[in-house]
Amino acid sequence: MTAPPNTPGDRWTDRLLAEGDDPDPRFSLANERTFLAWIRTALAMIAGGVGVALSGDLMDTALRVGLAIGLSATGALVAALAFRRWLLTERALRRAETLPPPALAPILSYGLAIGALALVAALLATR
Repeated sequence: MTAPPNTPGDRWTDRLLAEGDDPDPRFSLANERTFLAWIRTALAMIAGGVGVALSGDLMDTALRVGLAIGLSATGALVAALAFRRWLLTERALRRAETLPPPALAPILSYGLAIGALALVAALLATR
């Protein structure tokens, strides 16, 4: 076990590093890359919400606002859960435990599918 130098003992990083042993750096770096991929996905969802909000007369205002809020909220949820996923995975790596299942995957896939279907239906209804 290693302790980071010159840091107070009540930080989340100190609590994480106090558990188990240092994993192979490749696994920690892979975990970080996965976290960053989830963050990119969250940013894309939020950008999609902004795009839908600015789409003008392509669909009814209420539907446009609802889709924009849904996409942006899903992006915010993915961003929040990405850190939790990273932390749980890093903790499992340090403890040599089974990795946690990907809780973000169903949220993202079902949310995106519902949003896409709603967008297609809205575009078909206004044409």
